[in-house]
Amino acid sequence: MSIILLDIGNVVASVDFLRFCRGVVSDEASDPQAVFRKYCEGELKTKFDQGIIEPLDYLSMIGRDSLTGNLSHGEIREQWQNVFSPLEGAEEGVETLCREHHLWIMSDTDPLHFFHLLNNYPFLRERERYYLSYEHGFMKSTPEAFEHVLHDSGLSAHEFVLIDDKFENCRSAEEAGIKSIRFETWPETITALAALQSELS
Repeated sequence: MSIILLDIGNVVASVDFLRFCRGVVSDEASDPQAVFRKYCEGELKTKFDQGIIEPLDYLSMIGRDSLTGNLSHGEIREQWQNVFSPLEGAEEGVETLCREHHLWIMSDTDPLHFFHLLNNYPFLRERERYYLSYEHGFMKSTPEAFEHVLHDSGLSAHEFVLIDDKFENCRSAEEAGIKSIRFETWPETITALAALQSELS
């Protein structure tokens, strides 16, 4: 039995940030891609995910921007949270993992996204532990995020397996000594995990 460090975005729920961008642009002539580049990737987004920028400050920043329309904080928050869609096989996949492994959630995320996900994806609730970037300040693209898990839990790297859709996150886990499976589909992931467990046993 391993401890699974499970990513959320594009593993449990698909993510479409352009849906947010199209929802907040000031008019039809505005460029959703410009909003995407400014708020959905890059330095500002990383600081938000690390907990350096507070949610209200982030919403205010977006609301004051000439790229966006005259929206209230509530409207911007609703658009920001409306980027997720259920990923096929996720609920069943999580149930399968939980039958044979301990399941911890590890996500690069912000408070607005995380609490929305908890409210809308019940199978994410009541997991044993949550390692969230906005709480501990580390991004999974760096080994420090996984070293934090090891230090905080007091467990050895060989007890963990990361399931994540991003190559750079899997590479960082491996640098910290943690095995990883790069997610593509749930059936492939379950098969890969079984093969890995057989190899390690």
